[in-house]
Amino acid sequence: MYLLKSLDSGPIDIVGDIHGEIDALEALLERLGYRSNGSHPDNRRLVFIGDLVDRGPDSPGVVKRVRDLVENHNAQFILGNHELNLLVNDIKDGSGWFFDERFERDCENYAPFARTPESERESLRTFLSEQPVALYRNDIRIVHAAWTTNAINAVSQLPLGTLVENYFEWEEHTRRQADAEGIYEHYLEAKEKWADRLEDESNPPPFLDAIAEYEAMQQTFNPLKVLTSGVEKRSEEAFFAGRRWRYSDRINWWMNYSDNIPVVIGHYWRLLEKQEASRTPRYTRLFSNIPPLAWHGKRHNVFCIDYSVGARWRDRKANQPIETSRFRLAALRWPENRVVFDNGFEAFTK
Repeated sequence: MYLLKSLDSGPIDIVGDIHGEIDALEALLERLGYRSNGSHPDNRRLVFIGDLVDRGPDSPGVVKRVRDLVENHNAQFILGNHELNLLVNDIKDGSGWFFDERFERDCENYAPFARTPESERESLRTFLSEQPVALYRNDIRIVHAAWTTNAINAVSQLPLGTLVENYFEWEEHTRRQADAEGIYEHYLEAKEKWADRLEDESNPPPFLDAIAEYEAMQQTFNPLKVLTSGVEKRSEEAFFAGRRWRYSDRINWWMNYSDNIPVVIGHYWRLLEKQEASRTPRYTRLFSNIPPLAWHGKRHNVFCIDYSVGARWRDRKANQPIETSRFRLAALRWPENRVVFDNGFEAFTK
């Protein structure tokens, strides 16, 4: 089997990014009619679109729940960028549940959160390392962030379990290219010089050209980053997102997707209810002119099922009731084209 894997036949429920929100997951599974072991009276199957972890109160619990469902042959799971970060030891905001290096910094925003005992970390890595990055069949394609022909072709014949070694091969290719263009040295210098301010929202560094250029190159040359993080370009100005200053920005790759087969993605932070601009997460603005339950893209056949439950930590930090949260977990029922949310709201897509 390969990193591009065939999707099981029959009706499916495609679950969006969970980010450690175990209560939302259990509520959604109940709404969808699944039994505790993951079986369904109508022989439906679950598909998890990646980003099981980081920021939420119980990332290890979510991984364990999904692992049990997969091992019971009642679910399939593809990797998102947060799982990729874990596998390649790219230690970022919200991963203090797994990496000791992030624990103290993450407590400010995300505590309390369950941690993974050191004795269980290797088995968790092993499970993640054996999962694909995209699923397909004749009527639907599923990937965490972006389905592009070049990236899909690059991973289509790579065996399961080889993700990490291939990731680092592509990263080395990117580094060599950046080195040849004189970018890599400046990138490292900028990272070191401004390390104490890159995660300080109140004290931004100047616009760091070397970081902008190198991060955009990574998103171009590494197909695993394209599939799990999308397509990016140098941003016009620095912005603070994911608890760090960024200099490359996500773009709506779906406006260039011209295949007939629909694609379902996560990653991009939709909201069911429109908010005033000041309260809208920056990445959600890719959907500012797209209705919250609409398919989108050049052929109107791409659908993002990430409804921003990964930001629910903000509600807890502000002592806001979860019941009224604007950040939700959702699943797309296929082929019915109906979206079900963890609070019980259901509606057909448009």
